[in-house]
Amino acid sequence: MRRALSLALLAVAALLPGLAPAGEKLVVVITPSHSNPFFKTEADVASARAAELGYAVQSYSHDDDASRQSNYIDTAIANKASAIVLDNAGADVTIAAVQKAKDAGIPTFLIDREINATGIAAAQIVANNYQGVQLVAELFVELMEEEGEYVEFTGRESDTNAGVRSRSYHDVIDQYPDLKMVARQSANWSQPEAFSKMESILQANPGIKGVVCGNDTMAMGAMAALKAAGKGGVIVVGFDGSNDVRDSILAGDIKATGLQPAARIAAMAVEQADQFIKTGSTGQAEKQLVDCILIDKSNAGKLDNFAMKP
Repeated sequence: MRRALSLALLAVAALLPGLAPAGEKLVVVITPSHSNPFFKTEADVASARAAELGYAVQSYSHDDDASRQSNYIDTAIANKASAIVLDNAGADVTIAAVQKAKDAGIPTFLIDREINATGIAAAQIVANNYQGVQLVAELFVELMEEEGEYVEFTGRESDTNAGVRSRSYHDVIDQYPDLKMVARQSANWSQPEAFSKMESILQANPGIKGVVCGNDTMAMGAMAALKAAGKGGVIVVGFDGSNDVRDSILAGDIKATGLQPAARIAAMAVEQADQFIKTGSTGQAEKQLVDCILIDKSNAGKLDNFAMKP
């Protein structure tokens, strides 16, 4: 009777979102909104890899809300998680939450976005945004034939990646004096926001020849607005390596993107968490950069879910 009751309780615990089955180690995965395919890939790959390694998994989205992120980290602490894999909600606002987890004995493995502190997270594994955007910028300059008016859409200001990518674009493009930036706005990584802002910019700058975007969702929004205005020939480039932009490149619309290997980075974080849980060390430096790949029409057909097929 007692054994039957214990088994029943175990079965109920496995179904409750806030509990891991008794005796099973827990990995908590927290990312921005899963409506963005980049972040969904991170969450799906990290969760699947953790399950393969024998962990219970809880996956949450903070939607770039620092308070929500803090609540999820509190939940991870309360549930005695073995590790947290986190794509964070801000380089500064996340520091205290990661420190709280560390103080509770829970290592945090940051992916995609760094925080403005070291020695708190067990690892910070990010794509080499500067290197990847330079590849895209060099192709953009070539496609623009080194002249003409262009627009830049940047990402969310609280995200360190937004600044790194913008700086990388300009370190290349600003070497060419006949390339003139006529507008620069943040579209906060958002496709609808890029669409509406592109519409407004076009009214004031009907002669633009190119658009550089800090991520693929903004590139998709800009391209949609351009096509709606009959200007589908404007040169648009993005960064991330999404399937949507892959399809746009193959259709001849968006010209290029830079692949951030999100799937690989998410798997790396879980594997290093597993190593840390078992040995007390990842065996790696805290800050780790993973190189990006230029994607254009020549290789877009091999891109799938932020990874390259053989």
